[in-house]
Amino acid sequence: MLRILSAAVLSALLATAARADPPDHDAVRRAVANGEIRPLTEILEQVRDRLPGEIVGVEIEQKHGRWLYEFRALDRGGRLFDVYVNGRSGEIERIKEK
Repeated sequence: MLRILSAAVLSALLATAARADPPDHDAVRRAVANGEIRPLTEILEQVRDRLPGEIVGVEIEQKHGRWLYEFRALDRGGRLFDVYVNGRSGEIERIKEK
């Protein structure tokens, strides 16, 4: 199940490249290699049971010198949430209902 979910989330992450200002994929790879951020699969293992629903999208961005994974989650009631996760620690920093 995790393998299927990870593949779906990875596909969603790669799909964000179509945004107006896509993340620098080389910078993300370097950040993972240098230990600045943890790989998406590790972050997913840590937070998946604490997300408010099913993951329907993911992005990574750097804000104020920090990397954040942004998960979009859809709960059973149809509510949509943005969940911001610290890329280094894997801690959920904020959950915002859309």
